Amino acid sequence: MEDRGKGILGWIGESGFSLERLTERYPELEILKGVEQNPEYHGEGDVYVHTGMVCDQLFRLSEWNGLTGWEQEILFLAAAFHDIGKPACTKFEDGRWTSPKHTIVGEKVFRAMAYRESGRFGMTFKERELAARLVRFHGLPVWFWKKKRIEYDLFRAAEMVPLRLLYLLAKADARGRLSREPGALEEHGELFAEYGKELGIWERSYSFFNDYTRFQYFQKEDLQPGAQIYDNTRFDVWMMSGLPLAGKDTWIQSVWNKAGGVGGPVISLDEIRRELGISPKDGSGKVANLAIERAKKLLRKKEPFIWNATNLMQETRQRLVRLFAGYGARVHVIYLETPYDELLKRNQTRDRTIPANVLEQMIDKMEMPEPWEGYEVRYLEQQPEEA
Repeated sequence: MEDRGKGILGWIGESGFSLERLTERYPELEILKGVEQNPEYHGEGDVYVHTGMVCDQLFRLSEWNGLTGWEQEILFLAAAFHDIGKPACTKFEDGRWTSPKHTIVGEKVFRAMAYRESGRFGMTFKERELAARLVRFHGLPVWFWKKKRIEYDLFRAAEMVPLRLLYLLAKADARGRLSREPGALEEHGELFAEYGKELGIWERSYSFFNDYTRFQYFQKEDLQPGAQIYDNTRFDVWMMSGLPLAGKDTWIQSVWNKAGGVGGPVISLDEIRRELGISPKDGSGKVANLAIERAKKLLRKKEPFIWNATNLMQETRQRLVRLFAGYGARVHVIYLETPYDELLKRNQTRDRTIPANVLEQMIDKMEMPEPWEGYEVRYLEQQPEEA
């Protein structure tokens, strides 16, 4: 009898690494069936057929038996869901099928799926994020050479995924298709492997001179990774990030304001809304402008503070990070997450509820903070009893 209590990773190996069995247990994969592809690169058929071929090619890789059982399972999972973004992105344009940005969408789709169904997927936060990042970057080994800043993109990816695993996924992806140029994509993957090894990021992220140099490298286009920059930052700013009701206020009260905590001003966009009597449904421009004015006053005085808002989009976070860092602050990004069921429960019991469709849209669109975004990026999981 099938063990419905086992998480997806523990179950994958026991099921014999079968895409068909995985689809029976996780029917979310059914959406891949019937999704058209460009026959120039995918003469084998629809996305589901291609996915099956990719999964099959994993076992044929010479490196497969050298992987740990956990690595095999995480790779198989990433292969099974690597094109999960294509159904939402595929369109017929200029006489051919195309799926622009399907890797970016696929990362979000997988994350939201595994988050909402955490009981069924049974993955830890780190496992879920590794799988999501593998989905996001699975095309990098094939197309990295076309990037404007090749080294930057490889260093950035290495902050989130082991390049050797990404390489294997891309190799299986290249082999799991019928292409008019067989072998060309795989050759690009081999160049990716050589470059990653040469840069010293094949097994792990790059070891920068210090955290400040690492932060500056990802903020400036002309900085070399081997630079040695003196850390002249003078104070800290903490930026909260996470869905509404994830526990940001609770964390601030327990860590920031209590005895032993850092203490100091908190700039909360929700508090400013209440202060001005502005509904969450109304425009946020006035609230954001006032928050920025208050932040600049503290920044000029080099005074530590917390910026408390959802900050779910990378563009928003980076705009604020650049502002704070421009005044000489060390910017720490604190991402908080609480289980999906607990999130819904809290929304039902709070005074000002968030419309269900708005909350679901936030989950679907959220961009997880990447490790390079701040001087430090921390990921914290808030449990129900911590609410």
